[in-house]
Amino acid sequence: MEWLSAENIVAVGTAVAGIVASAGIFWYERRVPRRKRIGYRVQMDNPIGDDVRSGRIGRRLGLFDEAPDMADATLVLLRIENDGSQGIGRDDYTSPELHGLTAVFTDRTIRGVSVTQPTDSDHLMPHFTRERGFGYSGNTLRIPRVPLNAGEHFKLLVLLSGGDVGREIRLIGGLHDGELHTNRSATPDDATPLFSRASRLITIMLTLSVVALATIVVVRDDSPPPMGCAKGSLRVLGSTAFAPVMADAAKKYEEECEGATIKVDARGSTAGIRDLDSAGAARKKKGSPPVVAFSDGPKPAGMPELKEQPVALVVFALVVADAVRLTGLSTADVRRLYRGEITNWRQLGGPDLPVVLVSRDADSGTRQVFQRRVLGRGEIANSSVDCVHKDDPTAKVVRCELDSTDQVLSEVARLKGAVGYAELNVAADAKGLHVLSLDGDAPSVEAIERGSSRYPYREIEYAYTYGQPPADSLASSFLSYVGKGNGEDVIRSYGHVPCYTPVGMKLCA
Repeated sequence: MEWLSAENIVAVGTAVAGIVASAGIFWYERRVPRRKRIGYRVQMDNPIGDDVRSGRIGRRLGLFDEAPDMADATLVLLRIENDGSQGIGRDDYTSPELHGLTAVFTDRTIRGVSVTQPTDSDHLMPHFTRERGFGYSGNTLRIPRVPLNAGEHFKLLVLLSGGDVGREIRLIGGLHDGELHTNRSATPDDATPLFSRASRLITIMLTLSVVALATIVVVRDDSPPPMGCAKGSLRVLGSTAFAPVMADAAKKYEEECEGATIKVDARGSTAGIRDLDSAGAARKKKGSPPVVAFSDGPKPAGMPELKEQPVALVVFALVVADAVRLTGLSTADVRRLYRGEITNWRQLGGPDLPVVLVSRDADSGTRQVFQRRVLGRGEIANSSVDCVHKDDPTAKVVRCELDSTDQVLSEVARLKGAVGYAELNVAADAKGLHVLSLDGDAPSVEAIERGSSRYPYREIEYAYTYGQPPADSLASSFLSYVGKGNGEDVIRSYGHVPCYTPVGMKLCA
């Protein structure tokens, strides 16, 4: 099922996880009492005397070795903070003594204490008095009941002696509906983590889900499917010049639309149109047959049931063997060639080679476009079967007819004095021959699109159906794909101009 794609599953899973996490946090905030929390951490515990026992000789700071019992002096910075969500008052401390908390420095003796506080918390300092329980004796430091708003903290810098650094330091005390706990070790400038462990886990989980979804979207083939995929079988007939485009478009459509089978059978524009007309007439009133015919130019007269759709502007070219060293001809010279008046290329300034006319058969749309756009009339009669020997001794030149574009290009490349015609994109890639300009205009799709060329040998490629096929039929869907969908890219890749582009609409009008 299409909706069970990987990206949909990840997207739904992410949404569900987000909803569950949000609901869980909401429930926790409403149902679980907010606890008062005091956290503490040792931010510094350093020797400042000789401290031989620690192996740190030479770390002396000041003249502590000269003071009694201070050769092994140490400094401890203890940070105490309200890292809960509620403020803590004096009465929240549970100690039965006057003070609220007790710090114990194992195996060391307290020699002095200094209190530091943030500049915006100067209201804390008045609580650190003997009357409020602040003081020390031996290894025990008594800390007053200091009220702390959420996020507030103070620090105690304690001078000690008689023990090594790293010995256990404990903070003892309690809170009503709260707790006292050790925070993670941190540098003096570190702040309390913004999010709890649960919040961090939820954030990581949702982030990984979103990244997975984004990766799937980027990696997957996100080209849009054809408009209205349809199933069934379809025959595509007609132009051999346009056959490579149709074969490629049919293959891509089958890949993107499961259940569609499209067979391309190109035997010439006229032959394809006639087969379509016959298939439609045979069905009588049973509707449009699953057949589409492509033609280089408009259909012949007398077929009123065939409905046309312009698909692309196709450019054709005259081609000559490389031995014919000419690069261009005038339209007048081309007409003389195809009337049989030019029998040797030296008559046009070329090499001393006899002219061989390699043409398409009468069903060819490429030939009909050539006759209509360049010659202005039909070609002379066929005089050879093998394109080499004259079957009619009275013929002025050798002229043969072949069934496909590929056959024409192959013969022109093989015969030294041959000239023929073909679709430009195919001709430009052929070996052993080259294309000719006409009246100074090279066959160029780009120049025609820019409007800077009057090159005449071009035509609109039409798609024909017998009547109007149903909107949900494979024929209708495939024509939409070719004319207005992803098939436009296929047409462009073969050097043609799609008719449904802004420039194409003007050229195909």
